[in-house]
Amino acid sequence: MGTTIIVIIVIIAIILCWMFLTYNSLVQKRNKVEESFSTMDVYLKKRYDLIPNLVATVKGYAKHESETLEKICELRGKSYSDLSQNEKVDLNNKITNEIPKVLAVAEQYPDLKANANFLDLSSQLKTAEEDIANARKYYNATVRELNNKVQMFPSNIVASIFGFKTAKMFEAAAAERENVKVEF
Repeated sequence: MGTTIIVIIVIIAIILCWMFLTYNSLVQKRNKVEESFSTMDVYLKKRYDLIPNLVATVKGYAKHESETLEKICELRGKSYSDLSQNEKVDLNNKITNEIPKVLAVAEQYPDLKANANFLDLSSQLKTAEEDIANARKYYNATVRELNNKVQMFPSNIVASIFGFKTAKMFEAAAAERENVKVEF
């Protein structure tokens, strides 16, 4: 009888230790996702803040291209700090679809392409896009780790007990998935 109780206590202790370790691992992975999103959020905000200057510069040269410019202004008009993490991801996807259209408008105006302000803003935008791409890779890697831990057995048991949820991946917009058409 005494050894049975000791075995049961040891089994319970092992299960509790496993639960504590799994819980701590889930917390660590969730914090990593939050940290990686915060890093990416800095770059998204930087790009978000560049847009009005870029649009204003292009608008001065392309007054009749108002539809394209108004669309990106409308997207930019939302208060960034009030958005949730998922709303920021969705807004970024929409902005990503519109930026090439603004740059295409700029291509039609040689004077604009030579404008120092436009060149500087374009360069800053290119840098921001590269930073966002790198941050997106890191964010998605941390989301994958968390999601695996939340969904895979046996850690999914601890995740469901303590309310851990999967995170949303930062996916490429539909326009970015299309094949590039090269014409000569």
